[in-house]
Amino acid sequence: MMDQAIEMGKHRPSSTIIFQREAGPATIDRKRSEFDFREEMRRIQLAGKQFRGHVPVESQHPLYILYTSGTTGVPKGVQRDNGGHAVQTLETMRNLFGLRPGETMFCASDVGWVVGHSFIVYGPLLLGLSTVLYEGKPIGTPDAGAFFRLIEEYKANIFYTAPTALRAIRRVDPEAKECSKYDLSSLRGIYLAGERSDQGTIAHFQHVLGGTKPVVDNYWSTESGSPITAACQGLVDAQGKALQAIPPRQGSAGMPMPGYDIRVLADPEESGEGGVPKELPASTFGNIAIKLPMPPSALPTLWNNDAGFKKSYLQRFPGYFDTGDAGVIDEDGYVHIMSRTDDIMQVAGHRLSTGSIELILAEHPSISEVAVVPLSDKLKGQVPIGLVVLKFGATRNEAEIVKETVQMVREQLGAIACYQQTFIIRRLPKTRSGKILRRTIRDIIAGKSLENKQLVVPATIEDVTVIGELELSMAKLGLVGNDGEAGKDDDAHVKDTKSIKAKL
Repeated sequence: MMDQAIEMGKHRPSSTIIFQREAGPATIDRKRSEFDFREEMRRIQLAGKQFRGHVPVESQHPLYILYTSGTTGVPKGVQRDNGGHAVQTLETMRNLFGLRPGETMFCASDVGWVVGHSFIVYGPLLLGLSTVLYEGKPIGTPDAGAFFRLIEEYKANIFYTAPTALRAIRRVDPEAKECSKYDLSSLRGIYLAGERSDQGTIAHFQHVLGGTKPVVDNYWSTESGSPITAACQGLVDAQGKALQAIPPRQGSAGMPMPGYDIRVLADPEESGEGGVPKELPASTFGNIAIKLPMPPSALPTLWNNDAGFKKSYLQRFPGYFDTGDAGVIDEDGYVHIMSRTDDIMQVAGHRLSTGSIELILAEHPSISEVAVVPLSDKLKGQVPIGLVVLKFGATRNEAEIVKETVQMVREQLGAIACYQQTFIIRRLPKTRSGKILRRTIRDIIAGKSLENKQLVVPATIEDVTVIGELELSMAKLGLVGNDGEAGKDDDAHVKDTKSIKAKL
């Protein structure tokens, strides 16, 4: 896989250093300038050579490059500065988490993602923390208590993970029997990022923590390099005295972090004279943007692609950084991220976010995971459908669950949502970091497939076998190649019990 990636890349390395795994060693090809990490370390040590000491660099010297947006478009190389990243990461460790030197951080992320870079490696090193580096899944290794066993063993003070991981734990351990086996007294809070956090999951793990410790959602991106919004739990005044923590709010990812001037903007076609973006009032749904300048942790450009940087982030809203997300800022300043802008549906003249429906469906007691996507409709333009995964051991009648979900959306969003169909499936396609691949689902519905070679599967997918399963299931449900016939039978979700019970 790595060899194929190098062959496909526009910028190829002159050599590759490979860290061998004993359980599955790779073949080293010296003709391709491949080197074994351990062998090279031994060679240097046997030769009596000294490792180089630290090398001073300018604050704007590139620190690392992370490729992002493989799930939403062409991957882009985000370039990070040294100095700005260090300053903001250290500030985040102190003020968001309230961590102090000598304490322990457990971030259950992939070290190759921006969260892993910041909260497994750089942040703990900058502040003088112990850091727990964990490779494995939250369940089945050996059970749903794996994370909590490590919290007890290493006396972790802060635990950081993705909502998807907690949903997986809750799905197989709904009574929290595995979690409850361990002493979590060292833990001050759980922090979530990567996907929207549903209130049911948050409430469940607040109960696991005894009801006195927060579960804090926060919002950021590879481009930002640090949380854009959060509910800070470690604020202090100029004398170092602790200030009152910002209370988390249901459905919100918190308030803007220092350096982020967040605004909600209307679509570009509604801009004022001279193309000036139109800022929307509080509690109005729109495009989430950050008024320039950006804080020091943010990317200064894309690697070898300044033009692409301007086009992707600065062109649509002059004077603002376009996050590509949509949501609202409420009257109290809390930011609610609802969906990607390409997840906005036009339903009978109304702009609706798929995220607003997902939040409702996720509250159903039998549902573990949710993805809402639009179908074309000749009359309404688009209509939403829900794909849901049930909790482990759920025994409710599936037809009843489907009826209840449709009713929940109607009661909370109203008839304007035109929500008529929920389909129960076995698995949803996700990245290794837990993000649901909604674009991939939409592409399958549009008729793209592995067979016709039109479906592009992100390299970050957790399990590629789910794609074939999803294609087969979608075809059985009559959802592939959607041509505007969706919703022609408003009672289809009740009548077609075979479709309702179809499994991936």
